[in-house]
Amino acid sequence: MFEFTEEYECKADSKGRIMVPSSLRAKLASVLHEGLVVKRSIFQSCLEIYTVEEWKKEAEKVGKLNRFVKKNNDFIRQFTAGVRLIQIDGNGRLSIPKNLMEFAGITKDVVLSETIGRIELWDKERYYAVLDEGAADFSDLAEEVMGNLTSDDNE
Repeated sequence: MFEFTEEYECKADSKGRIMVPSSLRAKLASVLHEGLVVKRSIFQSCLEIYTVEEWKKEAEKVGKLNRFVKKNNDFIRQFTAGVRLIQIDGNGRLSIPKNLMEFAGITKDVVLSETIGRIELWDKERYYAVLDEGAADFSDLAEEVMGNLTSDDNE
């Protein structure tokens, strides 16, 4: 699993191409020949970018669902809607499909935010608005989500 830890402010052009910072390209260098997978986020109006290896792990989990259960089948359809294999071109740019750019509300200013196992691609204004909205409640959320872990859970 890639240990992504940074965020980058970038620009998208009118064709949906985003210049990937050289430091991020360097992190991904060993897997760029396979391409990257981009998809819609489940909970936010942003996109998620995976290495092919990380995407295969996610797809394997989802693939275990029984497709003869309607809600599972509906979930799989929504989860995989718009999934695309993308490449970083020779100029260091990602080309994001128009329908995915529209889903995420991306026009010009974007943020690539490294998270655990994936990179989120956000419209810059939306990204900082979501961070601002959650800032006041973050301590409560942290306590609720992480407060019951023991030292054994952290290993």
